Amino acid sequence: MSDESKTIAFNRKARYEYAIEEEIEAGIVLTGTEVKSLRAGKADINDAYATSRDEEIWLLNATIAEYSAGNRFNHEPRRPRKLLLHKRQIKKLLGRLKVRGVTLIPLSLYFNRRGKAKVMLGLAMGKKQYEKRETIKKRDWQRDKARIMRSKNG
Repeated sequence: MSDESKTIAFNRKARYEYAIEEEIEAGIVLTGTEVKSLRAGKADINDAYATSRDEEIWLLNATIAEYSAGNRFNHEPRRPRKLLLHKRQIKKLLGRLKVRGVTLIPLSLYFNRRGKAKVMLGLAMGKKQYEKRETIKKRDWQRDKARIMRSKNG
């Protein structure tokens, strides 16, 4: 993801709950009111996941709020959305998703520098409870270490 992109939604729980093996950028098929709602920053991907249907990858449970100025043609907030990937990428992902415990999680939803809506997917395996505790310990230690370094320098 480039520094010029505008992040709309970020899945904060993803890196805590899952061990991310690989990241894949995918386009997303949207309607007009969905794009306007995303530009207003009204999206939530915390409970979302991607799955395969008919040799295609779909994003499920992602919420894009209805556009406030939309009329009767407004979109359904939690509808399944098709993800745009190359055939090679889809075949690779389908093969990886057949492995037990592997899932496809959206990490962030953003507009790239060309203004196209993209979703960053993570090929992930669920962490065990002890791995989550280890993650917390590492994060706390990094925070404490930074605090100690600041106090010594300041």
